[in-house]
Amino acid sequence: MRVRETKILGSWEFTPKAFPDDRGVFAAPFQEAAFLDAVGHPLRLAQTNHSTSRRGTIRGVHFADVPPGQAKYVYCPRGALLDVVVDLRVGSPTFGEHDVVRLDSTALNALYVAEGIGHAFIALEDDTTMTYLCSEGYNPTGEHGVNPLCPELAIPWPADVAQILSERDTAAPTLSEALAAGLLPDFEECQAWYAKLRST
Repeated sequence: MRVRETKILGSWEFTPKAFPDDRGVFAAPFQEAAFLDAVGHPLRLAQTNHSTSRRGTIRGVHFADVPPGQAKYVYCPRGALLDVVVDLRVGSPTFGEHDVVRLDSTALNALYVAEGIGHAFIALEDDTTMTYLCSEGYNPTGEHGVNPLCPELAIPWPADVAQILSERDTAAPTLSEALAAGLLPDFEECQAWYAKLRST
């Protein structure tokens, strides 16, 4: 498996080797040994999520309070999408910056998003499916969002795709508003949480 850290500290892309034949293709998008080597601790699995989206659907930018936060290991078993990680950790050297990775059912690559990092994506095809392996279950009181169209984030959503957003994501605060409201995770607290995970 090929592993690449994105420019956002705490986020990695994992690309497995695919084995195609006349029946189809086989690949292992999650491999514990590669994950442990890159991240330094096992992936705790508390919940799996599944979403199917129309072309142009944007989901995110979502994040959860840390601790415990919610780390995500995501891949696209059907269709194609642009996956975006956004550093929302106040005090991080890359605060407010993002990285974009294409996930699709051909490469079957995956993205790990550590606790405190914002996550969003846009579906590039109809019936695009996203699978999430989550370290914590859904916690409605601890989950938040930043508007994915926030000019401060300047996420390069494709100009040729009509955007579809939920009411929740449309109404989400901008980065500055979320910062002023004290909603964003603290970088040092996130680092302490990652260290705790590595120590156990």
